[in-house]
Amino acid sequence: MTLASSPAPDGPLPTAPELANVARDFRLRMTVIDSETEAALDMTRDRYGRTVHAGAAAAARAHRDKAAVEAYATHLAPHAEALLDAARLVLDELLPARHLAGWRAVLDGLAASAAEIRRALDRPAAPGSQAERTQHAALWPHLTAWADHSSIASNLADQHHKAPLTDEEQQMWAERAQAAQRRGELELTESWYAADGQPITLAYLVEDNDSTVVALRGDLGVPGWQVIGHYAHEYEAGKALPAPVPPGILRAGISRFNRPAPAPEVSLQELIRDVVEGHTAGDASKALLGAVQRGYAAGPMVRLQELLEMSSQFASALETVQGRQIAARLSALGRQIEFLTREVEEVAEDLGATVAVLPPHRTPVLRARPRPAVDTTPPTPPPRASTTARHR
Repeated sequence: MTLASSPAPDGPLPTAPELANVARDFRLRMTVIDSETEAALDMTRDRYGRTVHAGAAAAARAHRDKAAVEAYATHLAPHAEALLDAARLVLDELLPARHLAGWRAVLDGLAASAAEIRRALDRPAAPGSQAERTQHAALWPHLTAWADHSSIASNLADQHHKAPLTDEEQQMWAERAQAAQRRGELELTESWYAADGQPITLAYLVEDNDSTVVALRGDLGVPGWQVIGHYAHEYEAGKALPAPVPPGILRAGISRFNRPAPAPEVSLQELIRDVVEGHTAGDASKALLGAVQRGYAAGPMVRLQELLEMSSQFASALETVQGRQIAARLSALGRQIEFLTREVEEVAEDLGATVAVLPPHRTPVLRARPRPAVDTTPPTPPPRASTTARHR
C-alpha cells in the first residue's frame, strides 16, 4: 500500500471544513475498529477478565492493526499535512493562552506520527507475512495518536468567529442575566471552551414566562462573567458563537485506544450469591473480605472508593467554584467509604473466627416436586364451599 501524501496537483485544494471532516471520519472509523476489537477480545477472556485464549487475542489485535492502517491510508493520509498546516496557521493567530503550548506540542507529535506512518506505507512489508503484522503493530501507537488527538487539529482548522455585542448591549444583558440568576430563572444547558481558553455557557434566560437563549463567558460561580450574545434558539447560537475546542483530559497519556488490560475482579452480585449459597461462617466471611480486598484484584468497595477519589480529582480539575465545592464533598465521601471498608474488613474477620455453620433445621426446599406414579389415582380435590345467592 503506497501513501499519497497530497491531492493531485491539478485538483482543487480541500477547504478547512473539508480537512476537519476528513479527520473526524478517521476518528469515527477508529472508534468502530476499537469497538469491534474489544468485542472480539471479550470472547478470549474468562468471567473475571483474564485472557485465556492468547492466540485468538493476538489474531484480534493483528486484525485491528491492519484495519487501522488501511483506514488511515485511504482517508487521512492524503490530507494529514494540509490539515496540520491549516491548524498551525490558526494557532499562530490566537492570543497567548495557557493551552496553546500544549496544542502546539500535540501538532508536532501528530506531524512526527504522520511521517512515521508515511515511511512505513511507502515501504510496505509482504502482504500476510509476519513482517507485515510486525510493521502494523509498530504503527498502532501512531495511528491512535491521530485518533485520540487529531480533534485539536481539525477544530483549529475549522474555527469561525462572529462579531460580539457592543459594550452597552453587554451591560444591559448582563444585568438581566444576573437578575434572572438571583431569581433562579437562569437555566444552564451547555458549556464549552473557546479557542482563547475562556469558558462559554449557554443558558435560557426566563422573564415573564418567556425565555431567550443567552451565551455567557466566564465562571458563573464568581463575579465578572459576561453575556456575549442572545439568540432565538440554540441552533442560531451554535452558528454564531466560537466553536467548542476539544476539552482537556484528567491525566496526560490516557488513550481510549490503548487501555491497560482489565484487572480480574469478582462482581458484587457474585459475592452476594456466595453468601446465599454458603454453609459456614467462613463462606460469608470470605465473600465480605472479597468486597474489601485491596491491590491488583481489588474488591467492589475499594473500587468505589477509587471512583469517588477520581471523581473528586475530576471535579477539582474543572477549576470552577462549584467544581471545587463538589470535589470537597466527594473527597469526604471517599473518607467515609474508607472508614466503612475498614469496618467491614474487621467484622468479616470476626465472622470467620466464629467457626460456625448454619443449623440443620434450615433445610432446603426441593425445586422439583416428585411426580405421582402413572397408575396412581390423583387425590380428590376439596369440596367447593357453597355460597348463598344474594337477593336484592
